[in-house]
Amino acid sequence: QVQLEESGGGLVQAGGSLRLSCAASGRIFVNNTVAWFRQAPGKEREFAAHINWSDGSTYYAVSVKGRFTISRDNAKKTVYLQMNRLKPEDTAVYYCAVGPRWARDPRSFDAWGQGTQVTVSS
Repeated sequence: QVQLEESGGGLVQAGGSLRLSCAASGRIFVNNTVAWFRQAPGKEREFAAHINWSDGSTYYAVSVKGRFTISRDNAKKTVYLQMNRLKPEDTAVYYCAVGPRWARDPRSFDAWGQGTQVTVSS
């Protein structure tokens, strides 16, 4: 099974930027998607974005569309989440996960990283 490791979280002021990385060891299949989820204290884990491994097609949650960009480096088996114009409400633990192509429900994902904390101060 693929193993995932996130990095790049930290503390940033509102309006700033961060880039998260998700490095995978093990195989990601062409019918997989790699997604970023986030979970704020006391809230459910929510989908942010995903990228389909076969063709690089992407999908974003409304809350992040236009501010976040998901991308990948196939050779490094790494997926990135560029986060711009950050808001305090983006504060959460960010997780990457591997699941079926086009999936957005966290219950569909069976491989998860340990998470990285993003804190946006106002």
